[in-house]
Amino acid sequence: MSAIILSIALRQRITAAVAATLGLGLIPQLATAQPMHGLAMHGEPALPADYQHLPYADPDAPKGGSIGLAGQGTFDSLNPFILKGTVPDGLWGRNAFWPNNLWDSLMVRNWDEPFTLYGHIAEFVETPDDRSWVEFTINPLARFSDGEPVTPEDVAFSFELLKDKGLPREWHKKIDRVEVKPGAKVRFVFGEDWDREMPLLIGLLPVFPKHAVDPETFGKSGLAPPPGSGPYQVSDVKAGSTIKLTRNPEYWARDLPQKRGFDNFDEIRIEYFRDGGTLFEAFRKGLFDVMTETNSARWTSEYDFPAVREGKIVLDEFVTGTPKGMNGFVFNQRRPMFSDPQVREAFSYFLDFQWINRNLYAGAYARTGSYFQGSGLSSLGVDASDDERALLAQFPNAVRADVMDGTYAPPESDGSGRDRANFRRGLAMLSAAGWEQQDGKLVNAETGEAFVFEFLARNKEEERLALALQRSLALIGVEMTIRTVDASQYWERILNTRDFDMIHWIYGASLSPGNEQLGRWSKVNEDTYGRLNFAGVSEPAVDAMISALLSSRSLDEFITAVRAYDRVLISGFHVIPLYHSPAQWIATRGKLQKPANPSISGATPASWWSSE
Repeated sequence: MSAIILSIALRQRITAAVAATLGLGLIPQLATAQPMHGLAMHGEPALPADYQHLPYADPDAPKGGSIGLAGQGTFDSLNPFILKGTVPDGLWGRNAFWPNNLWDSLMVRNWDEPFTLYGHIAEFVETPDDRSWVEFTINPLARFSDGEPVTPEDVAFSFELLKDKGLPREWHKKIDRVEVKPGAKVRFVFGEDWDREMPLLIGLLPVFPKHAVDPETFGKSGLAPPPGSGPYQVSDVKAGSTIKLTRNPEYWARDLPQKRGFDNFDEIRIEYFRDGGTLFEAFRKGLFDVMTETNSARWTSEYDFPAVREGKIVLDEFVTGTPKGMNGFVFNQRRPMFSDPQVREAFSYFLDFQWINRNLYAGAYARTGSYFQGSGLSSLGVDASDDERALLAQFPNAVRADVMDGTYAPPESDGSGRDRANFRRGLAMLSAAGWEQQDGKLVNAETGEAFVFEFLARNKEEERLALALQRSLALIGVEMTIRTVDASQYWERILNTRDFDMIHWIYGASLSPGNEQLGRWSKVNEDTYGRLNFAGVSEPAVDAMISALLSSRSLDEFITAVRAYDRVLISGFHVIPLYHSPAQWIATRGKLQKPANPSISGATPASWWSSE
């Protein structure tokens, strides 16, 4: 098994990123607005104005060939910007692995920095010190796929279109007006409640052609994607199973620094399979080229088939420098049985991570305890600073003492699957919350109602994981049923109707958390249609810490706010923390070549190329 080991250059980039999160090397924002090639959340962009390519791309990578990617589940729409429908990955970027293929944004991310954008459709960006507005100058080269130029009017149109017809975004409400100005410029002016992340969020705005998009039909789900200006176009679709993208040889940005060494395949094929087992078998048979493995037992024991032994498949472990995020069982606190934090904490004592890790995952995982695990943003093992304590002082009951002083850790067990000490402690908490055991069942002491709930799963992997918790809960008299549903029903129930008791979810994390936290944990999105506040969190301390991290003007302030925020979330026991892997596990066909320097954010297939 080969591994992507941290090179000296990569170590230096990770060190720089960590230093940034610790407030080192801070460069103050300029007092007056002037055109810039890039924009960082804090400090200044790492790359100079005359940079030649992003650090994890090979500018000499050849074009041609194809790549086959795969996903789990199905899809019934090609519009990722609206509430309706289930959309395949690979159209609109959500991380370093799945880039923007069909639609370009005003600026592009450098995945080697915490949160820094560089000019793309917008050649230049301007914003004042207080970031009360942001102005973009459109690159005269920018073209839509039909050859028409991208204009400031298209940008203004796109914002209004997404605000009225797209997925709800909290930051949409913070924009007072959009002004089209002479010189191919478009300015976004913010209202009274803006925050310093706003210019960067707008920088990631996708741009649609005003002349080719009908606002009246944009919000309808379907298999015809809105036209864009990206490097690829949809050339074939088999509803629910396959989508084929073809590279546009006339792509307007193909020779610009931010795209040099990217978008190298003539064709991208994305296949969808029912579950992880089916996905793996399809990869073994050669039906696609890249397998992102999330099952540690399979990674350590099942990748010894002939193609691997013969070198036709390469096994890589991409070591990243970003937070691991929170992987856990999410309680729907809107349900009465999960509204009490004592009950939610008690459940963490019935989940035997040590047993699960050994029996299901070959001992390959580490326990997750922080929402920013493995980074300088995490509060685990760190005593709260005076600044953190001052920030949290107005919420005296929001953070537990052991979380505040850094001694908290998720429960450990003896690995037996029925640790008696943990069970006693969990039952004591349930008793304090008004639950007791009667005739082998856990019931409400006042009403006699049994503790019964449903776990909503979307695949066999989630089902198998839930079974481990189900077995433990059965020992104390809790009836946990497991229901596996298809993708469309799953998303309808968790996103729209909130009709679930518990789910498994992974909250991704970056070195620059921001407005996305509002969608996940803010009171304003407790019951908002289409938002990710699955737990139904409605806590003033959570909203206050999000506000603090969004308004921070220095990296020191930012770290203080994020750590305080992490402590509040941990103390709320909104999830039962599970685990994280030490690296990205990825298997690829030997024909796929990769740049020498990987990104600190992990694998970036958009920078790979084919040797065939």
